[in-house]
Amino acid sequence: MASRTASLELFETTLHKTDDWLNQLKRLLSTDDRHVAYLALRATLHALRDRLTVPEVAQLGAQMPMLVRGFYYEGWDPAGKPLKIRRREEFLDRVTSELAYVNDRSPEEIVRAVFTLLVQRISEGEIKDVKHVLPEDIRDLWP
Repeated sequence: MASRTASLELFETTLHKTDDWLNQLKRLLSTDDRHVAYLALRATLHALRDRLTVPEVAQLGAQMPMLVRGFYYEGWDPAGKPLKIRRREEFLDRVTSELAYVNDRSPEEIVRAVFTLLVQRISEGEIKDVKHVLPEDIRDLWP
């Protein structure tokens, strides 16, 4: 019984932390739509993940709530990574490819909001490491 209780607490904790992340992103995007926040977070995390080195993907993912980490890794194939995305437009196109539902927001607005969220939720040292791996044109999207 104790392990079941611990498992339930683990799920409740990750749901609460994920809810906090999505609520903060809703504020950053000035929306009440939770689905928009989820899609924005997922699309940006996927584009970022595919541009990072495999070790950096793991280090960033380790600092995310379990549920966020789940959709961060969703569909990921580390073979051939990082992708050679060097320009801002390429990165934003990658985000846009997962945002068919969110058509009232610019991809740059979405990426900047998600990057702001990451700065608020991930350690300063890890953010510095992530930014160091990115080309300057993409790094300029960070706050």
